[in-house]
Amino acid sequence: MAHARGYCAGVAVISPDLLAALRAAVGPTAVLVDPDVTVSYQRDMMPLAEAGVPGAVVLPADTAQVQAVVRACAGAGVPIVPRGAGSGLSGAANAVDGCVVLVTTRLDRILEIDPDNRLAVVQPGVVNLDLRDAVAKHGLFYPPDPSSYDWCTIGGNLSTNAGGLCCVKYGVTTDAVLGLEVVLADGEVLRTGRRTVKGVAGYDLARLFVGSEGTLGVITEATLALRPLPQAPGTLVAAFGATDAAGAAVSRVVREGVVPSLMEIMDATSIAVVETYLRTELGAGRGCAALLICQSDAGGEAARAELAVIEQVCRDAGAELTHVTFDPAESAMFLTARRAVLTALEIYGAWLTDDVCVPRTRIAELIAGCERIGAEVGLRIAVVGHAGDGNMHPTIVYDPGSADEFARARTAFDEILALGMELGGTITGEHGVGRIKRDWLAREIGPIALRVHREIKAALDPGNLFNPGSMFSSSGR
Repeated sequence: MAHARGYCAGVAVISPDLLAALRAAVGPTAVLVDPDVTVSYQRDMMPLAEAGVPGAVVLPADTAQVQAVVRACAGAGVPIVPRGAGSGLSGAANAVDGCVVLVTTRLDRILEIDPDNRLAVVQPGVVNLDLRDAVAKHGLFYPPDPSSYDWCTIGGNLSTNAGGLCCVKYGVTTDAVLGLEVVLADGEVLRTGRRTVKGVAGYDLARLFVGSEGTLGVITEATLALRPLPQAPGTLVAAFGATDAAGAAVSRVVREGVVPSLMEIMDATSIAVVETYLRTELGAGRGCAALLICQSDAGGEAARAELAVIEQVCRDAGAELTHVTFDPAESAMFLTARRAVLTALEIYGAWLTDDVCVPRTRIAELIAGCERIGAEVGLRIAVVGHAGDGNMHPTIVYDPGSADEFARARTAFDEILALGMELGGTITGEHGVGRIKRDWLAREIGPIALRVHREIKAALDPGNLFNPGSMFSSSGR
């Protein structure tokens, strides 16, 4: 089948027939072809990932319109790249030349909140924070909270199986998914999953689509499990003069069986840049190598008891300072500091954030290794992450105007991935594979698992319509 698209001089061209079909499907104002406009939909926030030039950007408003777009593109042999808000950090939403970028942000309705069954039914364009605020009015809680939760969308969270700061207690996005509605490559609608607490009928197809990065279909609706709204948390901050001591504290907390609602770690570089950016002191003191921030939302005496155990563990491990607070404003200040690391690093240049997950017993080794890599490449690397589950985000700062520094940043990025695997970890804990880690995925999972991935892709998307080239090459090359 000849593709109804072209590409020349940096401009991708969609055929008049396909363009007419797209406009008929979603309305003329929801089809964008002006290169000055479509360029803003060309890539996500990962600067290393390749990106092509889209032939058109479409913004459907409901499932029927998504079906019509998929059928039109399938008939013309033109690939589709599904996209949410573009907050991703792996290139999974990046355009390929001549594709149609299908943006789901107009599918932004919360269709149902069922307090009695503790679930919500939402469209993919709903912003994570908006969902959290909406269900909170019913005394409920949607746990996944990526750092971009105030603007990332549920569809993107589903596509990358996003996590966040609360994963240690509440799990990642897939742990909250009961069911999905998905438009398949032939334009048919698959409804999979359930509304019940339990259910094991057939394959767990919902989990197959979560984390598939738009390579298998377009998610148009999700049924999500909610939890009772936790009480305001108490917060513990512990400062360590040695990273090894902080790592030992994390391991001991796990052994003690305490499950805080949040356990984050910041290295010395992260602490320094945040204090400068926020013009405040985190109380860590000079010479602090690592800061642990832990919270308990168990409420009342249970929270005090949990934090008392964690505080004693930290002291026994060598913490030079510990501080416990139940003041909401003070707790919020510490969380603001943790979430502000990436923004604070922009003072020093562009940033490139990695995403590796290692056994919790190897966190200190990863931080030390990143310090070594930073010294070798001559760039600042700040490490912050979710200590409770070992998911670390080493972030490399470089001058975007320097080709040499950009190349060194890329070298550091890959060396951190190699280090994570050497420590028994994985190349991604929550950002996904996208286009930036395809070779690394093959290295991690091996040829048999990669073959199974390709067979699943071929079964559900035989024409390689959805997001070709993301996660892995369908052709095997």
